[in-house]
Amino acid sequence: MKDLTPATQKFILHWGEMGTKWGINRTVAQIHALLFISERPLHAEEICGTLGVARSNVSNSLKELQNWGIVKVTHLPEDRRDHFESMKDVFEMFRVIITERKRREIDPTIAMLRECVEESARETGLAAVHTRQRLEQLQAFFELGADFYEKVNRLETPTAVRLFRMGDKLFRLLGLKG
Repeated sequence: MKDLTPATQKFILHWGEMGTKWGINRTVAQIHALLFISERPLHAEEICGTLGVARSNVSNSLKELQNWGIVKVTHLPEDRRDHFESMKDVFEMFRVIITERKRREIDPTIAMLRECVEESARETGLAAVHTRQRLEQLQAFFELGADFYEKVNRLETPTAVRLFRMGDKLFRLLGLKG
């Protein structure tokens, strides 16, 4: 990684590793890390040179980051190339990521579970009853989580941050240990 401080290199490498654990391509995550930490928008050739990644890989990764809604194209005066910048507001960025993950992963799972519960209701026998009960529990869990997400997502960012910071107080209010 060319011309980066040790701390920046460490962050980019770690973000790439974490990306793979979250199901994100390592290069996609590393490019996001570089753009997030960068003081200014970068063009694709700068990203290639800094990270030592092939141009085609950078192009595909930038498209993926744009599809996620966390990187956008920007133009600079007197430079015809596309430059790219990451969202800088950490809370808003994670809100966008969570919304996209819900759309891609949770919503289809809820739809599939509803179909399976409906189909299992037409089946007979003890195994079918057991299966339907388990599927209904799983569906209820996912729907509860999606409902909670929708409520939190409607909050303004400062309000959501205050809510998360109240964690210990909420546990005490509910008589729970944190």
